[in-house]
Amino acid sequence: MLPDLQQPAADLLATFGEQRVTSFALVLARVAPLFLLAPMFSSKLVPARVRGIVAVAIAVGLSSVVSAGQVIPTDVYGLGGLLVKELMVGGVYAFVLGAVFAAVSVAGSFIDVLIGFSFGGLVDPVNGTQSSVFTTAYGLIATLIFIVIGGDAWVIGGLAKSYDVVGLTELPSLKMMIDGAGAAFAQIFVSAIQIAGPVILALVLTDAAFGVISRVMPALNVFQVGFPAKIVVGMLLVGATMPFVAGWLAENIQQDVGTALQTLRVG
Repeated sequence: MLPDLQQPAADLLATFGEQRVTSFALVLARVAPLFLLAPMFSSKLVPARVRGIVAVAIAVGLSSVVSAGQVIPTDVYGLGGLLVKELMVGGVYAFVLGAVFAAVSVAGSFIDVLIGFSFGGLVDPVNGTQSSVFTTAYGLIATLIFIVIGGDAWVIGGLAKSYDVVGLTELPSLKMMIDGAGAAFAQIFVSAIQIAGPVILALVLTDAAFGVISRVMPALNVFQVGFPAKIVVGMLLVGATMPFVAGWLAENIQQDVGTALQTLRVG
Protein backbone atom coordinates (compact mmCIF):
# COMPACT_ATOMS: atom_id res chain seq x y z
CA MET A 1 0.00 0.00 0.00
CA LEU A 2 2.80 2.43 0.91
CA PRO A 3 4.69 2.11 -2.40
CA ASP A 4 1.39 2.69 -4.21
CA LEU A 5 1.01 6.00 -2.36
CA GLN A 6 4.64 7.05 -2.73
CA GLN A 7 4.64 6.86 -6.52
CA PRO A 8 1.74 9.35 -7.08
CA ALA A 9 3.36 11.70 -4.56
CA ALA A 10 6.67 11.51 -6.40
CA ASP A 11 4.91 12.15 -9.72
CA LEU A 12 3.11 15.16 -8.21
CA LEU A 13 6.37 16.64 -6.94
CA ALA A 14 8.07 16.04 -10.26
CA THR A 15 5.25 17.70 -12.20
CA PHE A 16 4.55 20.80 -10.12
CA GLY A 17 7.72 21.19 -8.10
CA GLU A 18 8.40 20.81 -4.42
CA GLN A 19 7.78 24.44 -3.48
CA ARG A 20 4.41 24.66 -5.24
CA VAL A 21 3.12 21.45 -3.65
CA THR A 22 4.19 22.50 -0.15
CA SER A 23 2.72 26.00 -0.58
CA PHE A 24 -0.58 24.46 -1.73
CA ALA A 25 -0.65 22.22 1.34
CA LEU A 26 -0.01 25.20 3.64
CA VAL A 27 -2.71 27.35 2.00
CA LEU A 28 -5.18 24.47 2.18
CA ALA A 29 -4.46 24.16 5.91
CA ARG A 30 -5.46 27.82 6.37
CA VAL A 31 -8.53 27.53 4.13
CA ALA A 32 -9.89 24.30 5.65
CA PRO A 33 -11.11 25.79 8.99
CA LEU A 34 -13.44 28.09 7.05
CA PHE A 35 -15.49 25.05 6.09
CA LEU A 36 -15.71 23.94 9.72
CA LEU A 37 -16.37 27.20 11.60
CA ALA A 38 -17.11 30.13 9.26
CA PRO A 39 -20.72 31.17 8.53
CA MET A 40 -22.34 29.59 5.47
CA PHE A 41 -19.09 27.87 4.47
CA SER A 42 -19.64 25.34 7.26
CA SER A 43 -23.35 24.88 6.55
CA LYS A 44 -24.57 21.29 6.69
CA LEU A 45 -26.80 22.09 3.71
CA VAL A 46 -23.68 21.84 1.54
CA PRO A 47 -22.37 18.25 1.19
CA ALA A 48 -18.93 17.61 2.67
CA ARG A 49 -17.57 16.56 -0.73
CA VAL A 50 -18.64 19.87 -2.29
CA ARG A 51 -17.08 21.82 0.56
CA GLY A 52 -13.87 19.88 0.08
CA ILE A 53 -13.79 20.64 -3.64
CA VAL A 54 -14.38 24.35 -3.01
CA ALA A 55 -11.64 24.42 -0.37
CA VAL A 56 -9.16 22.84 -2.80
CA ALA A 57 -10.18 25.28 -5.54
CA ILE A 58 -9.62 28.29 -3.26
CA ALA A 59 -6.27 26.87 -2.15
CA VAL A 60 -5.18 26.37 -5.76
CA GLY A 61 -6.08 29.96 -6.61
CA LEU A 62 -4.30 31.46 -3.60
CA SER A 63 -1.20 29.27 -3.40
CA SER A 64 0.44 30.56 -6.58
CA VAL A 65 0.00 34.18 -5.42
CA VAL A 66 0.86 34.08 -1.73
CA SER A 67 3.93 31.85 -2.17
CA ALA A 68 5.65 34.13 -4.70
CA GLY A 69 9.20 34.98 -3.63
CA GLN A 70 9.11 32.79 -0.51
CA VAL A 71 11.26 29.78 0.27
CA ILE A 72 9.28 27.20 2.20
CA PRO A 73 11.19 24.66 4.30
CA THR A 74 10.58 21.11 3.15
CA ASP A 75 12.00 19.17 6.10
CA VAL A 76 9.54 17.26 8.25
CA TYR A 77 9.77 19.43 11.38
CA GLY A 78 9.77 22.75 9.55
CA LEU A 79 6.85 21.84 7.30
CA GLY A 80 4.92 20.24 10.16
CA GLY A 81 5.29 23.36 12.29
CA LEU A 82 4.08 25.56 9.45
CA LEU A 83 1.05 23.31 8.89
CA VAL A 84 0.08 23.59 12.55
CA LYS A 85 0.55 27.37 12.40
CA GLU A 86 -1.64 27.65 9.30
CA LEU A 87 -4.39 25.60 10.94
CA MET A 88 -4.28 27.90 13.98
CA VAL A 89 -4.41 31.07 11.87
CA GLY A 90 -7.30 29.75 9.76
CA GLY A 91 -9.13 28.51 12.84
CA VAL A 92 -8.92 31.85 14.67
CA TYR A 93 -9.99 33.74 11.55
CA ALA A 94 -13.00 31.46 11.01
CA PHE A 95 -13.92 31.46 14.72
CA VAL A 96 -14.07 35.26 14.91
CA LEU A 97 -16.25 35.36 11.79
CA GLY A 98 -18.56 32.69 13.19
CA ALA A 99 -19.07 34.66 16.41
CA VAL A 100 -21.72 36.88 14.77
CA PHE A 101 -23.81 33.90 13.70
CA ALA A 102 -23.38 32.36 17.14
CA ALA A 103 -24.69 35.60 18.67
CA VAL A 104 -27.76 35.42 16.42
CA SER A 105 -28.47 31.84 17.50
CA VAL A 106 -28.04 32.76 21.18
CA ALA A 107 -30.44 35.69 20.74
CA GLY A 108 -33.01 33.35 19.20
CA SER A 109 -32.58 30.89 22.07
CA PHE A 110 -33.17 33.69 24.62
CA ILE A 111 -36.49 34.51 22.95
CA ASP A 112 -37.46 30.83 22.71
CA VAL A 113 -36.88 30.32 26.44
CA LEU A 114 -38.91 33.38 27.45
CA ILE A 115 -41.82 32.60 25.13
CA GLY A 116 -41.79 28.88 25.85
CA PHE A 117 -40.86 27.56 22.42
CA SER A 118 -37.80 25.86 23.86
CA PHE A 119 -40.08 23.03 25.02
CA GLY A 120 -40.35 21.89 21.42
CA GLY A 121 -37.36 21.55 19.12
CA LEU A 122 -36.81 21.68 15.39
CA VAL A 123 -33.90 20.53 13.27
CA ASP A 124 -31.82 23.51 12.15
CA PRO A 125 -31.01 22.85 8.45
CA VAL A 126 -28.04 25.24 8.47
CA ASN A 127 -26.15 23.77 11.42
CA GLY A 128 -27.66 20.29 11.37
CA THR A 129 -28.52 20.45 15.07
CA GLN A 130 -31.74 20.50 17.06
CA SER A 131 -32.96 23.97 17.93
CA SER A 132 -36.13 25.88 18.69
CA VAL A 133 -38.31 28.05 16.49
CA PHE A 134 -36.68 31.47 16.76
CA THR A 135 -33.18 30.01 16.97
CA THR A 136 -33.73 28.38 13.59
CA ALA A 137 -35.53 31.42 12.14
CA TYR A 138 -32.80 33.85 13.18
CA GLY A 139 -30.12 31.53 11.81
CA LEU A 140 -31.85 31.28 8.43
CA ILE A 141 -32.36 35.04 8.27
CA ALA A 142 -28.69 35.62 9.12
CA THR A 143 -27.66 33.23 6.33
CA LEU A 144 -29.94 35.03 3.87
CA ILE A 145 -28.46 38.41 4.79
CA PHE A 146 -24.96 36.95 4.52
CA ILE A 147 -25.68 35.86 0.95
CA VAL A 148 -27.41 39.10 -0.04
CA ILE A 149 -24.55 41.39 1.08
CA GLY A 150 -21.93 39.16 -0.56
CA GLY A 151 -20.51 37.89 2.69
CA ASP A 152 -18.74 35.01 0.96
CA ALA A 153 -16.68 37.49 -1.07
CA TRP A 154 -15.85 39.40 2.11
CA VAL A 155 -14.68 36.22 3.82
CA ILE A 156 -12.51 35.03 0.93
CA GLY A 157 -11.11 38.53 0.40
CA GLY A 158 -10.24 38.75 4.09
CA LEU A 159 -8.57 35.36 3.91
CA ALA A 160 -6.40 36.56 1.03
CA LYS A 161 -5.49 39.71 3.00
CA SER A 162 -4.50 37.59 5.99
CA TYR A 163 -1.35 36.62 4.07
CA ASP A 164 -0.34 40.29 4.08
CA VAL A 165 -0.52 40.16 7.87
CA VAL A 166 0.95 36.70 8.47
CA GLY A 167 2.79 35.19 5.52
CA LEU A 168 3.29 31.51 4.84
CA THR A 169 6.67 31.38 6.58
CA GLU A 170 5.91 33.92 9.35
CA LEU A 171 4.80 33.06 12.86
CA PRO A 172 1.79 34.91 14.34
CA SER A 173 1.57 36.43 17.79
CA LEU A 174 0.04 33.71 19.95
CA LYS A 175 -1.06 36.26 22.57
CA MET A 176 -2.94 38.33 19.97
CA MET A 177 -4.68 35.25 18.63
CA ILE A 178 -5.78 34.06 22.09
CA ASP A 179 -6.94 37.53 23.10
CA GLY A 180 -8.84 37.96 19.83
CA ALA A 181 -10.58 34.60 20.14
CA GLY A 182 -11.47 35.31 23.77
CA ALA A 183 -12.87 38.74 22.92
CA ALA A 184 -14.95 37.24 20.10
CA PHE A 185 -16.35 34.62 22.46
CA ALA A 186 -17.25 37.22 25.09
CA GLN A 187 -18.85 39.43 22.44
CA ILE A 188 -21.28 36.64 21.50
CA PHE A 189 -23.43 37.21 24.58
CA VAL A 190 -23.19 41.00 24.40
CA SER A 191 -24.30 40.93 20.76
CA ALA A 192 -27.10 38.48 21.58
CA ILE A 193 -28.49 40.95 24.14
CA GLN A 194 -28.26 43.74 21.57
CA ILE A 195 -30.21 41.69 19.03
CA ALA A 196 -32.89 40.31 21.33
CA GLY A 197 -32.95 43.13 23.93
CA PRO A 198 -36.27 44.79 22.93
CA VAL A 199 -38.06 41.46 22.65
CA ILE A 200 -36.63 40.24 25.98
CA LEU A 201 -37.72 43.46 27.72
CA ALA A 202 -41.24 43.23 26.30
CA LEU A 203 -41.60 39.59 27.36
CA VAL A 204 -40.32 40.31 30.88
CA LEU A 205 -42.82 43.17 31.20
CA THR A 206 -45.56 40.85 29.94
CA ASP A 207 -44.67 38.30 32.62
CA ALA A 208 -44.68 41.05 35.25
CA ALA A 209 -48.08 42.29 34.07
CA PHE A 210 -49.60 38.82 34.30
CA GLY A 211 -48.05 38.46 37.74
CA VAL A 212 -49.88 41.57 38.89
CA ILE A 213 -53.10 40.36 37.25
CA SER A 214 -52.84 37.02 39.06
CA ARG A 215 -52.69 38.86 42.38
CA VAL A 216 -55.72 40.98 41.53
CA MET A 217 -57.75 38.16 39.93
CA PRO A 218 -56.69 34.88 41.58
CA ALA A 219 -59.39 32.95 39.72
CA LEU A 220 -57.83 33.75 36.36
CA ASN A 221 -55.74 30.95 34.89
CA VAL A 222 -52.59 32.96 34.15
CA PHE A 223 -50.78 30.10 32.45
CA GLN A 224 -53.63 29.45 30.05
CA VAL A 225 -53.95 33.13 29.10
CA GLY A 226 -50.33 34.16 29.42
CA PHE A 227 -48.78 31.65 27.06
CA PRO A 228 -50.75 32.76 23.94
CA ALA A 229 -50.28 36.41 24.93
CA LYS A 230 -46.49 35.98 25.14
CA ILE A 231 -46.46 34.32 21.73
CA VAL A 232 -48.38 37.23 20.20
CA VAL A 233 -46.18 39.85 21.90
CA GLY A 234 -43.00 38.00 20.96
CA MET A 235 -43.90 37.58 17.30
CA LEU A 236 -45.03 41.20 16.99
CA LEU A 237 -41.78 42.47 18.51
CA VAL A 238 -39.65 40.11 16.44
CA GLY A 239 -41.36 41.31 13.26
CA ALA A 240 -40.98 44.96 14.29
CA THR A 241 -37.28 44.65 15.18
CA MET A 242 -36.25 42.40 12.26
CA PRO A 243 -35.28 45.31 9.91
CA PHE A 244 -32.96 46.67 12.60
CA VAL A 245 -31.52 43.19 13.21
CA ALA A 246 -30.87 42.82 9.48
CA GLY A 247 -29.01 46.14 9.40
CA TRP A 248 -27.02 45.18 12.49
CA LEU A 249 -26.05 41.88 10.89
CA ALA A 250 -24.99 43.44 7.59
CA GLU A 251 -22.79 45.96 9.39
CA ASN A 252 -21.22 43.50 11.81
CA ILE A 253 -20.50 40.81 9.21
CA GLN A 254 -18.46 43.33 7.25
CA GLN A 255 -16.71 44.61 10.38
CA ASP A 256 -15.90 41.10 11.57
CA VAL A 257 -13.56 40.51 8.62
CA GLY A 258 -11.47 43.46 9.80
CA THR A 259 -11.71 42.28 13.40
CA ALA A 260 -10.55 38.81 12.42
CA LEU A 261 -7.55 40.29 10.59
CA GLN A 262 -6.68 42.42 13.64
CA THR A 263 -6.32 39.27 15.74
CA LEU A 264 -3.53 38.10 13.40
CA ARG A 265 -0.17 39.75 13.97
CA VAL A 266 3.36 38.58 13.40
CA GLY A 267 4.90 37.55 16.69
